[in-house]
Amino acid sequence: MNKISINKIAHLTGHKGGVFSLTMGKEDHLFLSGAGDGWIVEWDLTQPENGRLIAQAEDTQTSGRASVFSLLERNEMIIAGNMNGGLHWIFPKETTRNKDILPHKKGVFDLQIFDGNLFTIGGKGILTKWSIDEQQAIESIQLSQKSLRKMAFSKKRKELAIGASDGNIYILDVESLSIKNTIEAAHSNSVFGLSYSPDGNYLWSGGRDALLKIWDLKNNYEGVFSEPGHWFTINEIVFSPDGKFSATASRDKTIKIWDANSFKLLKVIDAVRGGGHINSVNTLLWSKYNNWLISGSDDRSIIIWEII
Repeated sequence: MNKISINKIAHLTGHKGGVFSLTMGKEDHLFLSGAGDGWIVEWDLTQPENGRLIAQAEDTQTSGRASVFSLLERNEMIIAGNMNGGLHWIFPKETTRNKDILPHKKGVFDLQIFDGNLFTIGGKGILTKWSIDEQQAIESIQLSQKSLRKMAFSKKRKELAIGASDGNIYILDVESLSIKNTIEAAHSNSVFGLSYSPDGNYLWSGGRDALLKIWDLKNNYEGVFSEPGHWFTINEIVFSPDGKFSATASRDKTIKIWDANSFKLLKVIDAVRGGGHINSVNTLLWSKYNNWLISGSDDRSIIIWEII
């Protein structure tokens, strides 16, 4: 392994449920977390110990708190998806504009924004495109009979990759929503991790089968790398802002750092080596602020890492 150093910057607690979602805030030094307690918390990387509760996601069916599975912030608006298929439009400064709807079943697992539109995927295999300004659905398509679990967006290619619980990865034109390609049986079970490499040449995927796979976009999505990336499910794949590294998170409680160009494993972060998480690592965010990597876990904590 090449020599890189991992420094633990902060270990944040406060959530009362597993942390399932992390997203960038309105400035580079801010980020948001969503968790099983229904809380949406804003954190400031300049003083990370002081999280600020800014919203709570409520289940419209039970009037109780709903686990936050997906999260985005855009122009003073927060969009959150919950475990029961609910979608929350939250305006912290104008709470009267808040809106809760139930567009999906069995969870809103991921959110992406492109060209003023929101894309959501859920537990019944449906992709929905929304007008963000009007908070109205524009179009829905049935991609699979099983859950859609993860989206990745390539601005360069104007395409949306969607990983499903049927093991397939669907490649769509982001404007027409027509299917450009399908990587069939990409994984033997659900595809949870999906990310385009910053250079636009590869699509990385990971799934319940614990395999890390890399697909060559210039050669019709041909598989060029496949190996057991973790012991258990790969939950997330992200790239560093400088494009040098990728990170994978797993139910095996570890984070792994990979060379984004050679695909070589560089470092393993766990509870013993580096004071990592003690339960499943569910989500990752690689911030532009100081190039810090942020991880969220079933152990209800968030850890900030420096990778050098």
